[in-house]
Amino acid sequence: MGGQFNPGAVHYLISQRSKLKLYVEDGRHSICNKAQEDAILPFCIGRCKWLFADTVAGANASENLYSLLQTSQVDGIAGYHYLRSLFIA
Repeated sequence: MGGQFNPGAVHYLISQRSKLKLYVEDGRHSICNKAQEDAILPFCIGRCKWLFADTVAGANASENLYSLLQTSQVDGIAGYHYLRSLFIA
């Protein structure tokens, strides 16, 4: 691939020019989205595991619990303490 001209890539670049221009002029956003990918990785792994739930209700329960834990993480609260406060209160 190195050194080969790719007209499709040029067409894509031209079609995305306005978005690229905003990115270059603004500069607040990183060109790398690794942080976002790292944030959703546990969800993607969990989603694969939900395929092996015995029932739809079991899969929904797992999804709800996972959602609570992710919400607590986003809010800066340790998952254990968050769940403990919900279930013991």
